[in-house]
Amino acid sequence: MYDAESGPHARNQGGTLDLHADNGQIALREAGLLDEFFRLSRPEGQEMRQLDTAGNLLMHQVPDAGDRFKPEIDRGQLRDLLLDSVRPGTVEWSRALESVGGPAEGPRQLHFADGTVVETDLVIGADGAFSRVRPAVSDAVPQYAGATFLEAWFDEVETRHADLSDLVGQGSATATDGDRAVFAQRNSGGHIRVYIIQRAPIDWIRAAGLAPGDTAAIRAHLLNQFAAWSPRMLRMITENDGPYVDRPLFVLPVPHTWAPVPTVTLLGDAAHLMPPLGVGVNLAMLDASDLALALAGSATVDAALRAYEQIMLPRSVELARALEGGAEMLLAVDDPDGEDRFHAFAERGDAR
Repeated sequence: MYDAESGPHARNQGGTLDLHADNGQIALREAGLLDEFFRLSRPEGQEMRQLDTAGNLLMHQVPDAGDRFKPEIDRGQLRDLLLDSVRPGTVEWSRALESVGGPAEGPRQLHFADGTVVETDLVIGADGAFSRVRPAVSDAVPQYAGATFLEAWFDEVETRHADLSDLVGQGSATATDGDRAVFAQRNSGGHIRVYIIQRAPIDWIRAAGLAPGDTAAIRAHLLNQFAAWSPRMLRMITENDGPYVDRPLFVLPVPHTWAPVPTVTLLGDAAHLMPPLGVGVNLAMLDASDLALALAGSATVDAALRAYEQIMLPRSVELARALEGGAEMLLAVDDPDGEDRFHAFAERGDAR
């Protein structure tokens, strides 16, 4: 396994994820890691609140006692769980891939940024939205979805941000006015992350005459954009600890498929990048499990890839079609009984 990062803790891995019993947890069970996942996860994180722009509670979903259908776990904790399960030396760090060469029938050459080349019979692209492996099977490139997440961090929330802690609860809370929204998630260790969601051009910060690192100026801009929201809700936007992080949303074209290649395949966001509505990490985990089982149970690598892709591609296409345009769902004002958007958020879990 080759990873571009310098080590397992080179950066903060991001927020929290919910792993579902009918996909993400299946992979952990196959890997013998489900019990350890349950030890680390937070079932109470399944709580979901929908608020209005004044901070009033519109809908509230609280997990039943013993409910472990989709408990939350911090990304860093999940990554450590997976890394600790493999033999030392399995992952080679500081190995940034630039391209995949060689004939389709193999062997393939992995060209790294440090100038080294590795020859291999099989390449599995698990390298995310802007995959360097994807061009070996597909010409598809990610497209901006028209909406962006601006991430804000809050630390020691029980003491330093007690009102925000009460507002968000033990899980997640969301509110929207139709053009902009906030989505707050409790993480472990007394942290909350808030994602400020806007329909905006991809370069909206510079288009507003701001610099990405100018926290004070971005905060003033947001106060103007959210001027009609209550002071209590504005705390989610303006009382953050540290800088904002701009995370524009990208998606792959729908459907995204490719002709079989006997030496290369993809999984996760490299294969099916979708809006962050609770399927990304779960599909990636299930992809990895299905691929591992196919490789273990097939006579040849080519046969394994065909068996895997015959399961993965139809599944991902079906979900991608269901979620196409999902970025707009994140901003939509509720129908009269408020259920459609609430359940769309309740099924998410991997905003990035």
